[in-house]
Amino acid sequence: MEDKAPPPTTVLQPIRCKAAVCRKPGEALVMEEIMVAPPMAHEVRIRIICTSLCYSDITVWKMKDPPGIVPRILGHEAIGVVESVGEDVNEVKEGDTVIPTFMADCGDCKDCLSNKSNLCSKLPFSVSPGLPRCGTTRFTDLNGEVIHHFLFVSSFSEYTVVDVANVTKVDPAIPPNRACLLSCGVSTGVGAAWRTANVEKGSTVAIFGIGSIGLAVAEGARLCGAARIIGIDVNQDKFEIAKQFGVTEFVNSRSLGDKSVSQVINEMTGGGADYCFECVGLPSLVQEAYACCRQGWGKTVVLGVHKPGSVLSFDSLDVLHTGKTLVGSLFGGLKPKYDIPVLLQWYTDKKLELDKFVTQEMGFEDINKAFSLLIEGKCLRCVMWMNK
Repeated sequence: MEDKAPPPTTVLQPIRCKAAVCRKPGEALVMEEIMVAPPMAHEVRIRIICTSLCYSDITVWKMKDPPGIVPRILGHEAIGVVESVGEDVNEVKEGDTVIPTFMADCGDCKDCLSNKSNLCSKLPFSVSPGLPRCGTTRFTDLNGEVIHHFLFVSSFSEYTVVDVANVTKVDPAIPPNRACLLSCGVSTGVGAAWRTANVEKGSTVAIFGIGSIGLAVAEGARLCGAARIIGIDVNQDKFEIAKQFGVTEFVNSRSLGDKSVSQVINEMTGGGADYCFECVGLPSLVQEAYACCRQGWGKTVVLGVHKPGSVLSFDSLDVLHTGKTLVGSLFGGLKPKYDIPVLLQWYTDKKLELDKFVTQEMGFEDINKAFSLLIEGKCLRCVMWMNK
């Protein structure tokens, strides 16, 4: 009896698709056709359904020096469907709906196996221009020129390639124009209150900067049962919006006279807030937040991103004598593969209110309009559909 030949192996091919490419820092993205290579081992190729715009995209888009680099495909908040998988990928398959994240969750390293950290030590976070395991790219333009990745996601493309450690399988029934928000911003803010700070019921929270991240912190604090949520910002008009997210009081930092923000918060709270969140990315605000969190148990959580090399300065005796905690929070302390499904269940159960974060929806071809709206402060989250 003759041995049967093994079935032919399907050879994956590059895909030609549209992408919005950053060709020059701070200039309009160029909508062009690119080639997306097949996934290598431990990688998946994803067809993006919709993507949203985060201010981190704006920050890096403007950068002329590293970690800024061009040409590059930005975007890191998205949801999509697995088109194909590389070797050694077992947890997702073709057709699965997934959320890509800049934060890896390998499930193998000491950090991922611990409940004390969400910082994967096997595939650590970086603003790398390539993929995490090899540092290479899967994007080229039609002339064969390399196009760089962003935050291991690069969702401003109809197709992208992502490491399997950076994707979370989700229920396809969840509306994609809401689920995509959990790729970064909403997860970061809600997680910072829920996981990093562990805000307690009846506590007092102060949030420095009530843009989309600050409002997500407020949403998380509301879910945790905070009694007072104080929003601090330079724009008085934000208060009415902030009320929808649970903010109970507002401080306009431009109208305090001779007093500092920390003095005002200390007076309002009788000695400081239980939890302070810095969501802007200014060292001076981190110090103000630390100065108005309560001695003994106060916790200051840093979420804002400032330029590389920025230094924080604190009086050593103040640190010793007050017993406060200062902690950074990357992706809100969430483990993506475990916590994103929890947040989606909260949305399904009408606990987590994602709808109010989306202020605009448009087609992918209008991405430069979305950039303008965010820069002008006219939107919280703008969701772009790839094909609608």
